[in-house]
Amino acid sequence: MIDTTRPAGPVDRRVDDNDWAELADELHEYGNALTRRLLTPEECRKVADLYDEIACFRTTVDMARHRFGSGQYRYFSHDLPAPVREWREAFYPRLLPIARDWADKLGKPAPWPDSLGEWLGMCHEAGQDRSAQILLRYGPGDWNALHRDVFGDMLFPLQVVIGLDAPGEDFTGGEFLMTEQRPRAQSRGSSTTLPQGHGLVFTTRDRPVATKRGWSNAPMRHGVSTVRSGRRHTLGLVFHDAA
Repeated sequence: MIDTTRPAGPVDRRVDDNDWAELADELHEYGNALTRRLLTPEECRKVADLYDEIACFRTTVDMARHRFGSGQYRYFSHDLPAPVREWREAFYPRLLPIARDWADKLGKPAPWPDSLGEWLGMCHEAGQDRSAQILLRYGPGDWNALHRDVFGDMLFPLQVVIGLDAPGEDFTGGEFLMTEQRPRAQSRGSSTTLPQGHGLVFTTRDRPVATKRGWSNAPMRHGVSTVRSGRRHTLGLVFHDAA
């Protein structure tokens, strides 16, 4: 069923209006969880159109050149457009309790303060001072290899991708892919069709899974299947900066 809701109100309220207990449960079970609709089609188009405003970005990456897949993405500069900055700031406090819970289960440090600004300051002090916010554009035949967005020792364990085009209308194919390396077992895969205006919260590197011996790391990777037709844009929100 197509979601016909039209989100309204401040960005933080739209994020808060999700059932975060349910999202946390899905993240624990699968390593990713789909939010309700966050942006209207018009708002999605405005963000996607930023791709052609070169001054907004610090660099463009050609995935084929680097053998990452096929297609392009651009890293925003630190002078983020208001919509990108606002969505990142709204998600951080909601993801923070999950991140801390995962660290506790795995017996790892949880260095993330209550403030996103303070955490980014810590990243910069450690030499990770380049913006990692991404706008991606895929055309027919483009795809993204399975990978993890780890840019240094300072790492936030969750990130968000927001779909900016309508699957089945603006493009076909292009499903979001994840693989989970299970302890002493074969890897498990999943695919998600990302609806326009929805966010997908997913694991950056690994997540805790319960085993007979307690909690264990499950390494996760993500990517995008081949786009068969049309054009697909997504906004990637990363909560640590890059070295």
